[in-house]
Amino acid sequence: MSKTVVHVLRHGEVHNPGQILYGRLPGFRLSELGVQMAKAAAQGLAERHVVHVVASPLERAQQTAEPIAAQFGLPVGVDERLIESANWFEGKKVSPGDGSFRDPRNWWVLRDPVTPSWGEAYRAIAERMFAALHAARVAAEGREAVLVSHQLPIWTLRRYVERKRLWHDPRKRQCGLASLTSFHFDGAKVVGIGYSEPAAHLVATSPTARTAKGA
Repeated sequence: MSKTVVHVLRHGEVHNPGQILYGRLPGFRLSELGVQMAKAAAQGLAERHVVHVVASPLERAQQTAEPIAAQFGLPVGVDERLIESANWFEGKKVSPGDGSFRDPRNWWVLRDPVTPSWGEAYRAIAERMFAALHAARVAAEGREAVLVSHQLPIWTLRRYVERKRLWHDPRKRQCGLASLTSFHFDGAKVVGIGYSEPAAHLVATSPTARTAKGA
């Protein structure tokens, strides 16, 4: 059987001066630091045999994919299945202690953490991401692919592949800015999952790294 690797990359830091949960809203692009994170991710993949690059349609993901695609002389494809999850709080401030969570009128949205009630179902996220993962595996058969997506979809995919329950504590996600979650295949079977942070030295300088919204 052929050995294939699909790297799922979270985008870099986003320019978000209003500190809102931007989710799928248009117009949210990488910050200057985020652009440097994307370049660091590209450098981290420089010695790999990447033949396929696809990204979420959102600007920040497309930007993050660009230096990787350029490095290998490839186009950046678009896969809607890699998009950020839908969220009822999109466009609102959701930092701990701010108005959106403290307002009793919003509490009904938080009633079910398992589905969850405030956004796209974890199961739906997992299934679309898993389909995108396998499409990339087929496209890069025997070589490597890069998919650029967002924190919650990537973490949900990983938990789905590892056969763990999908609902979780968001504070415990292992999916930093510009991080790589790498799925190793033997044929169509996932035989290993790796994780690396090629932009860790830049993330350490970001004041928003721990609180990135709609990531």
